[in-house]
Amino acid sequence: MARKAKASGTVLLVATRKGAWIYQGDAARKTWRSSGPHFLGHIIHHLMLDPRDGKTLLASASTGHLGPTIFRSTDLGKNWKEAKQPPAFKKQEGGRTVNHTFWLTPAHKNEPKVWYAGTSPQGLFRSEDGGITWNEFSSINDDKQYREWMGREQDGTPDGPKMHSVIIDPRDPKHMYFAMSGGGVHETVDGGKRWAPLIDGMEVVGGFDPKTVTFHDPHCVRMCPSNPDRLYQQNHCGIYRLDRPGKVWKRIGKTMPAKVGDVGFPMVVHPRDDERCWVLPMDGQTVWPRTSVEGKPAVYGTGNGGKSWTRLDSGLPKNAAWWTVKRQAFAADTAAAVGLYFGTTSGELWASRNEGKAWSCIARHLPEIYAVETATIG
Repeated sequence: MARKAKASGTVLLVATRKGAWIYQGDAARKTWRSSGPHFLGHIIHHLMLDPRDGKTLLASASTGHLGPTIFRSTDLGKNWKEAKQPPAFKKQEGGRTVNHTFWLTPAHKNEPKVWYAGTSPQGLFRSEDGGITWNEFSSINDDKQYREWMGREQDGTPDGPKMHSVIIDPRDPKHMYFAMSGGGVHETVDGGKRWAPLIDGMEVVGGFDPKTVTFHDPHCVRMCPSNPDRLYQQNHCGIYRLDRPGKVWKRIGKTMPAKVGDVGFPMVVHPRDDERCWVLPMDGQTVWPRTSVEGKPAVYGTGNGGKSWTRLDSGLPKNAAWWTVKRQAFAADTAAAVGLYFGTTSGELWASRNEGKAWSCIARHLPEIYAVETATIG
């Protein structure tokens, strides 16, 4: 039986194909108590606690009877209410329909009730009342050029193209990034009035033109909290770093072991050191098995901005582990010794209390894990 979460400490928010779970750690992050399942049977794409108030929890859900929607809680999941107006495209002839909300991002600290959401097919939405009502944001959802870059709705990832990695510069709420799979990385410096692609240096699948924005497939983009001018990216075609005001991505995954490669979905950055980040490579052969390489999963970390990488697999299965980790299912906390957490496609939740040096499994037999986020409460 799931036990009720305590009222303070590190919290893991786990979204799965069949519901959501909340894990509360003790002070040492050794023992974890679970709350859930929440929304058992519903697909939960993302679960996020607002760090600005420490109480507003949003869940992006696909439900059999309600369709794609957002649920909201202000008591850590004890009670939930559905959004009065979830993200939806304008009704028009030949228009698009939101299949699901894929990504949730709290806005700038000076905009306490504002949230952003990225959908599938690609769309960008904004809420100004803490997630109760949502409206289309900026003009890109209907912009002719952006619609071309987004591609056809049947293209992209197996469960639909995504708007993801919605990032707000902590220094300026008008400075934002987002990424599209497919469709590249984009930036605005004027609060969404104008956007510009940031694709220089990024590679594409062989045979396609890298100058065509549509063909770019970023999987996950992260901004360094300690240095907002540095971005890291895990792409369909490698691992990259971008140092602003530069506009050319540098492929830093070439220094990964050749037999492992630099294909994957998730990426995590250190909360206080912009030289440090972690990735979880997967088998990226031509047929895209989407499993751990040779059935031997490992996290790889760099402490020098990608000049070199270290394999971090102590405690992880040594063989016959054919799972992988999705783009939202890898997260870090902000403890002195940073905790790393990831959820697998086979329903396991793994944790490291020492920045990846050793791993332990803190939950098994969950449904396929779609997303893992960390939060601090109390």
